[in-house]
Amino acid sequence: MIFFPKAKINIGLRITGKRPDGFHNIETLFYPVSFCDALEFVISDEQSGKDTLTTSGINTGCNPEENIVYKAISRLRQDHFFPILRIHLHKIIPAGAGLGGGSSDAATILKAVVKVFRLPVDKEELNNLALETGSDCPFFIDPVPSFASGRGEILVPVKPTLTGYFIVLANPGVGISTREAYQNCIPHVQSKSLPELSELPVERWKELIFNDFESYAFKKYPLIKEIKDEMYNAGAIFSLMSGSGSSVYGIFRQKPDISGKLKQYLIFQGAS
Repeated sequence: MIFFPKAKINIGLRITGKRPDGFHNIETLFYPVSFCDALEFVISDEQSGKDTLTTSGINTGCNPEENIVYKAISRLRQDHFFPILRIHLHKIIPAGAGLGGGSSDAATILKAVVKVFRLPVDKEELNNLALETGSDCPFFIDPVPSFASGRGEILVPVKPTLTGYFIVLANPGVGISTREAYQNCIPHVQSKSLPELSELPVERWKELIFNDFESYAFKKYPLIKEIKDEMYNAGAIFSLMSGSGSSVYGIFRQKPDISGKLKQYLIFQGAS
């Protein structure tokens, strides 16, 4: 069976404090986009063996058994029985790009295996399994526009404010360590909530909605800032780095004419 794990963008990202468990509390709006990977699994002919994972497309940068998809399946096997699988992942979403590609792949394999083999896993357990795999994995169990807080696992659906807009994604080809990004970010709390701000006209977001990771990312990789500037030069009404980077998205009222540096790093453009 073939599934298509979606990417996400972050409409704003605030670091509000460090937690006793070493993680950080955040506030963000997760918004799904149709940019996706492809994930397929079949029952293996060798039921006495173990799950196998092969990949194609963009290099994942790790061995199959270190891949988050494989780890998710291994974790599910600790509590539930299902046939040994042959899994293939075709990567289109860049790794370490702030688009949640790996988390989406992991969440997709979890919910797909649970559904296909009718495992006795309720929504709470599925969300907990996803959270063990990654902080933003629970969002991809049911990827609808959502306000996320806590580690990113406390989710409240919000209105799909970008319906009818055109989204452009660009990636400079550099990876930013999430751990390093958090270490170089100063937590703070703002007065107005992101859900409240997101309901304002998109044209007003530029002065009101920010990503706390941008300052560090722009200093380390000035190209990311250049790409954001190019989004506005191309006519974007709002642009922001997604997650901890390094991808940048632009929101346009209609399909833009992409050229120059922006075209060089373009990875996706399409309706929201």
